[in-house]
Amino acid sequence: NDRLRALDDMMGGVLEVKKEDILKLDIPPPAFISKPEHLLTDEEKKILGKHEEKVKELNEEKEKYRMALQNELKKLEDSIRETTQHFDKTVCKLSESKVKLEMVIYQEELKILNLVYALLLDEELDTREAGLHNFLTKKQKEKAIGKTLYSVFLRHGQVDAFFKNNIVVTRKPSLEYGFAKEFADVPANLLDELNQLYRHRPKIPRTRMLLDSANPYRDCSDSAEDYKDALTTLMKAMDELDSPEHMPDGLDPSIWENFCLARRNKVESEELVKWKALTLTEMQGFLRRRLDDNERIESEIEDIFEELTWLQEEKMKFQLNSIIQFLLKQGQVELESTEIPEYSDAILIKKSVVEELNCAIMYQGEKKIASMVEYKDFSKGIFKLEWEHKKMRMQIEDLKQKAQDIVTLSITKDRQLFLTVLNYNSRIAHHISVMEQTLDIMDQLHKKKVKKRQKRMKELEKCIRLKEQENYELSLELKEMLVSVSERRWIFKAANTKHVSEKMAKQRHREILKEKYLRGLIKEQEEEFKILQAEAQ
Repeated sequence: NDRLRALDDMMGGVLEVKKEDILKLDIPPPAFISKPEHLLTDEEKKILGKHEEKVKELNEEKEKYRMALQNELKKLEDSIRETTQHFDKTVCKLSESKVKLEMVIYQEELKILNLVYALLLDEELDTREAGLHNFLTKKQKEKAIGKTLYSVFLRHGQVDAFFKNNIVVTRKPSLEYGFAKEFADVPANLLDELNQLYRHRPKIPRTRMLLDSANPYRDCSDSAEDYKDALTTLMKAMDELDSPEHMPDGLDPSIWENFCLARRNKVESEELVKWKALTLTEMQGFLRRRLDDNERIESEIEDIFEELTWLQEEKMKFQLNSIIQFLLKQGQVELESTEIPEYSDAILIKKSVVEELNCAIMYQGEKKIASMVEYKDFSKGIFKLEWEHKKMRMQIEDLKQKAQDIVTLSITKDRQLFLTVLNYNSRIAHHISVMEQTLDIMDQLHKKKVKKRQKRMKELEKCIRLKEQENYELSLELKEMLVSVSERRWIFKAANTKHVSEKMAKQRHREILKEKYLRGLIKEQEEEFKILQAEAQ
């Protein structure tokens, strides 16, 4: 395929050349690269040189591309670092704002919980108080009912006690005494037998009468009927005992009838006493129960009152000792330790009370400051008077000293002029003007001298430059002369001529003297130049 072959030959098989492809490039070496250098021809050497140049250029391109990639990598790393730092800062800010928001939310939730707790506690206390009031009302009603029953019971019990003590109890000895008196005419043997029959009772079934413990003073018709039934049964049994079969032998029937009647009366009275005693026992039991119930109700009422008092105290305490949430800034409240202090004994005071106390403190402080200022002014006045007194004493001493100096003052010519000349100030002014003119003239002369000195300095500087040039030339001549002297010395040593050496020694001596004279002259001129320069400054 010509198209693919052309693409491979011209563009390496790709339509677009990328920079990354430069790393994949590789220049194929020529086939004769393995030959020794002395066997290569000129053309092969040229081809090998071109190959080396291409390889070098390719390596340079690769190195440039590598450096560019490294620079781009550094830029990307810097960009990533900046991005991460910015991201970290943003995250820190967001976390701080989140913490602050959570703090505010938790504070509000704590406020809500405190309010809910206070409301629930208040509601519970109110409910408990209402329940206790209802229970107290119920117990008071029970106590009132018990008091009513107790009063009725006392009235009824007093009647029974009076009936028992005055009627029933007194009837038994009266019946026995009446029996002995009524049947006193009966013979002794019959009297004993009648006495035994008088005490004998028929055997009948007994039914126990029970009263209602809750209300023993109900309608007594049932108990009366029971009593009548029992009495009827007893009378029927007594009819059997009253039959003539049980009458003792030799007893008069009229006496037997009287005996039966007396025995019936005694049995009826005994039955009545038993019934009353049973009623009294039941009433006493009911009285004990009522007393116990009354004591129990009173103790319960006392407990209810105590609990109501405690509830009212707790309610008042919760109303006064309310929970208030304060926000304290960090560093505003200094704590002695890291532990959270207890504020159980803290007192919440109204702001108006604190402001009034602060106003009172400020008023007292202003009064104290005013008194201190007054004391300070008074002390300052005392110090001022003392200072003025001291000043006056010193002025007195100064005036005395001046008077003494005036007395002992020596009169000079100037003082005589001051005392004798009338227009002393004009004289002094004229003298000053003359001195000023003199100073102007002296200044002009000084300027002229300075100009002359400067001119002289310039001339001396010119001479110094000339002398320096001459000295430089002389130094060069001296070097040449030293060289010639050394040469002649060697020649003299070689020739051994005494006359020539003496002549040269004299010439050398003259040159040394001349050089010494020139050096002295240079020193004098330098000293004069320094003096002139100092005067010019």
